[in-house]
Amino acid sequence: MTSAPSSANPFPGPLPTPMAQPLPAAGPVGIVGLGLIGGSLGLDLQRCGLEVRGLVHRQTTAVRAQQRGLAQRVGTDPALLADCAVVVLALPLDRLLDPDPALLAALPRQAVITDVGSVKQPVLQRWQALHPRFVASHPMAGTAEAGVEAGVEGLFQGRPWVATPTAATDPAALAAVQALAGAVGAHWLCCSAPDHDQAVALISHLPVLVSAALLQAADRAADGELAGLVRALASSGFADTTRVGGGNPELGTLMARCNRGPLLAALASYRQQLEGLERRLQQADWVGLGADLEGCRASRPDFL
Repeated sequence: MTSAPSSANPFPGPLPTPMAQPLPAAGPVGIVGLGLIGGSLGLDLQRCGLEVRGLVHRQTTAVRAQQRGLAQRVGTDPALLADCAVVVLALPLDRLLDPDPALLAALPRQAVITDVGSVKQPVLQRWQALHPRFVASHPMAGTAEAGVEAGVEGLFQGRPWVATPTAATDPAALAAVQALAGAVGAHWLCCSAPDHDQAVALISHLPVLVSAALLQAADRAADGELAGLVRALASSGFADTTRVGGGNPELGTLMARCNRGPLLAALASYRQQLEGLERRLQQADWVGLGADLEGCRASRPDFL
């Protein structure tokens, strides 16, 4: 591409959701990393009739991924990607931002390259300079599980899959990633990378820290016999609100490190709302508290 990278979004607003359908059979799909996202994607794309190749870091992982059927071919040699039409980088953020030179050398120049990282601005800046057909993207799907055992079929069905193209993004490459998202039943949309990072700070990254704080409060505020009672009484509500805080600590730390500014802004906004609720309690303002909770009940469906 000859034009300079830009943060301008040439595709304002959400695009229509494509019908779920297989990608054109232009070549195999390579997936680098077969954890939760990569493994689930491998299962779904094979169900669409596509050839999937999986590149992993360790031979023991390759053996287990092959046993689980996460891809037709799995190995540790990047040459596995040689004739892939699309390559999905399902890697942790630190390995996306500091990619293995052997991986870079093996990526076909004609292939469409995309990622699944939960922070887009730094990834986009890094990879636009590395590959001419890179498309920054992020499927908004997941569970608390991680690793080669985590992949499941149907993970992306009905879930958002967002891309953050710029004026320099190859339109054909963007269309290929949209087709990939549609093939696994995801809901496609586009936005700018800064907008994405601010949005996910609020609805994805902030909940991890809020959930972690709740776990810390319950764990540290109770002592003696009460500690056992708190744990014995914890049920579905506590489980629902602490799920993401009890997830993979490496992933949580990476997302905070890579999206620090937007996450700090989200924490400040959350703190303001929490202090407002605290004032309701201090002032015994039950009418005001009820109105706040009613507003929350009314707005919640818009997020689900």
